[in-house]
Amino acid sequence: MLVPHGSGGSRAFRVSRRAARWVLGTLGVLALAATVFGYATVSKAINLSRLDRLELTNDLLSQEIDLTRAQLAELTDTLDAITRRDREVRLLAGLEPTDADVQMAGIGGPLGLWTDREQLLAEGSVGQAAIDMRLDIGSLIRRANLLAGSFDEAADSLRGHLDRLSRTPSIMPTSGFLSSTFARERIHPIYHEARAHEGIDISAAMGTPILAAAGGRIVDVRTLPGYGKIVTVDHGYGVVTRYAHCSRILVRAGERVSRGDEVALVGSTGITTAPHLHYEVIVRGRQVNPMEYIFPETIVD
Repeated sequence: MLVPHGSGGSRAFRVSRRAARWVLGTLGVLALAATVFGYATVSKAINLSRLDRLELTNDLLSQEIDLTRAQLAELTDTLDAITRRDREVRLLAGLEPTDADVQMAGIGGPLGLWTDREQLLAEGSVGQAAIDMRLDIGSLIRRANLLAGSFDEAADSLRGHLDRLSRTPSIMPTSGFLSSTFARERIHPIYHEARAHEGIDISAAMGTPILAAAGGRIVDVRTLPGYGKIVTVDHGYGVVTRYAHCSRILVRAGERVSRGDEVALVGSTGITTAPHLHYEVIVRGRQVNPMEYIFPETIVD
């Protein structure tokens, strides 16, 4: 029944139950359809927003991967430079250079199954790039570990090598000029007969300091016929140096000396014609030419 607010008669309508159910059912369907449509519209808008955000994130990830690749390239160049230096250090340490193929620190073996995570990553370009980058990083780590081991080996060898260098005679043992060279046979200046001269003579003023040609241990301090007062230094590795005709000895047997330490003073003891130093280098029991053990510059200990 419809009743107006103002004047006028009321109107009555009669609706059957079937029609009412149909109208209500239609309204319900329309309401449900509107609800579903609205939800779908909102959900689609949200999904589109998420998709835009994911695309932006992928773009940013791609940029980060490109930057990381550039850094990996720089790191590779650095490792290449370290590899070249490793070769030089190993040669200095008396070691064979590491084979170039070994330096690449490659790995291998039967192919294994990818995990679900790796398979999912490989489906996208960004994911595949991430997998490739991980493999590159793994290779660089293996190379770095190999270089670290190589440098440790070279350092151990260098310590022994440097010890040997510090014990190798390398300097002129006193200030003066060379008055007689090493010779298997020469005319003796006093006896005037052919004799071996198994050292060199360095003429110098009386009292000029005599220096140890390398690090070692004093093994002999005494007076010998012909040699006068002598000092003998054992440098190890089968190398011995002897300093003769000294006026004064400054060290004692058993004392350790370093290259450049004063061991005696130039004199004229023994058979001599004037103050000088007779200097010998003995390698594995055999006198050799001391000039082969006098270098232009001192080896740094």
